[in-house]
Amino acid sequence: MSALFSVAGKCALVTGGNRGIGLMIAKGLLEGGARVYISSRNAEACAQTAAELSVWGDCRSLVADLAATNDCARLAEELGRRENALHILVNNAGVTVGAPFDQFGDEPWNSVFDVNVKGVFHLTRFLRPLLERGAREGDPARVINIGSVDGLHVPAMENYSYTASKAALHHLTRHLAKRLGPAITVNALALGPFVSAMTDPAMGAEMAARAPLRRIGNADDAAGAVIFLSARAGAFLTGAVIPVDGGLITTA
Repeated sequence: MSALFSVAGKCALVTGGNRGIGLMIAKGLLEGGARVYISSRNAEACAQTAAELSVWGDCRSLVADLAATNDCARLAEELGRRENALHILVNNAGVTVGAPFDQFGDEPWNSVFDVNVKGVFHLTRFLRPLLERGAREGDPARVINIGSVDGLHVPAMENYSYTASKAALHHLTRHLAKRLGPAITVNALALGPFVSAMTDPAMGAEMAARAPLRRIGNADDAAGAVIFLSARAGAFLTGAVIPVDGGLITTA
């Protein structure tokens, strides 16, 4: 049974892995025995985080701005120079912008969709050969897209492009799953609020009070979901959008 949920020996890339949810996921994969690359636009911060995470395993940093298609290609090329195969791609990097309806112009749409949707598509496209080389009979390579419960319901916040981008990411997940199987599975996690420096404490408390489980997510919740999808236990699941939100979606 332990082998069924093992990621030991696998190679993973976690975008936006130097903070927040990405950091939680990277740490969990390292503790599970995977070799993990984290990427970020900030080279210094990414390298520092990789050094700190190396306490739990083999962690390395790569620099990339996923809003730029050519940087997605460069990231894939750089990883290909270091690794013969990739087993797990976690598309976690994301951008959010909030503004009142009457002030929501073009920039919040472009900046958010460039990373949250286009960046995911292009990086997955460029990494496809490495992922296919990581696939094994009964244990495909994995793409895990980090979506949001805000892509499943309408939140109170005026973050129009973010919610639309996450809804688009959920559907892109299904489309990629259909196209990339059987060698690669593609699933999404629709996350609710999590304990991190990026979560407003008051908003987190309000959401926790509404959720059936009466709390917000923690590092084990994020890492556990990713490890399930990445291990042999999740090998028969593709095209799924899984809410990891303490049941918050049931209150929408």
